[in-house]
Amino acid sequence: MFGYITVQQPELKIREFDTYRSFYCGLCRALRRACGLKGQATLSYDMTFLALLLTALYEPQSTEGTTVCLPHPGVKHPTVTNEYVEYAADMNILLSYYNLLDDWADDRKVTAGISASLLKRRKTEIAAKYPRQARALEAYVEELHACEEAREESLDTASGLTGRMLGEVFAVREDVWAPYLRRMGFYLGKFIYLMDAFEDLEKDEKKDAYNPWRFRGKTRREVRSQAREVLTMMMSECSLTFEQLPVLQYETILRNILYAGVWVKFEALAEEDEKAGKSPEGTVPAEEPEGAAKADRPEAPLPADEEERKHGI
Repeated sequence: MFGYITVQQPELKIREFDTYRSFYCGLCRALRRACGLKGQATLSYDMTFLALLLTALYEPQSTEGTTVCLPHPGVKHPTVTNEYVEYAADMNILLSYYNLLDDWADDRKVTAGISASLLKRRKTEIAAKYPRQARALEAYVEELHACEEAREESLDTASGLTGRMLGEVFAVREDVWAPYLRRMGFYLGKFIYLMDAFEDLEKDEKKDAYNPWRFRGKTRREVRSQAREVLTMMMSECSLTFEQLPVLQYETILRNILYAGVWVKFEALAEEDEKAGKSPEGTVPAEEPEGAAKADRPEAPLPADEEERKHGI
């Protein structure tokens, strides 16, 4: 399901992309330290974004270095490590473990079952260290299965499960910024779930598998039009919350991801539709709020989003 929260590389300066890659490589090394090669295999762009976001928000002391990896043995890459890179690595393993369990439960994929068993020991250690996040993930898996079995037609209900789970992952601790991080994670989680479901729509239709987009229109063009509108709303809310955080470092990279990078896959799918003659409509990423570059530190944390969830936001 994960892997959509990435950069749009052509829009970044070389120095900015090198910074992003240093977090990506730093996360990769943290996964290697935590769980060996099987940990590195779970590396995701989504948790790279989280490491970058938390580092920019909390400004911890970081250690810079270089590393050589198997895919690029002849080139040394810069790396960054700090407590939030380590946290993102732990969350990466938790998310991967439960995602593999979900694949095993849905399709009985042998490789998914084996991979999950290899991560189980480390998952148990992480769950003891971060019980709130672990409980959120365990509840998420159960609720998602119930949602799929009931063939829930509501986009809000299905995607909201992922949103609430990712909100708990984003909220690294209970402090003044936790409501903002939960809100960002909530809308980003909804975006990820709906984007993944949209990408899998044709495959799920052929298998008669559950997919909430199957209830939203008769043609792919109709569904794509609705998907673009809904996904834009999700990222608008997520981005608006981001602009209320006192982030000064890496803000250009983070905005690149939130306003452009998240749309890379959607645009690629639209291009595939065009080549296949499916009359795609253009994609429009969320607009950056006016004055976003001058966002000030908010005076108080956002209220809990229970009321918003009740209304299906």
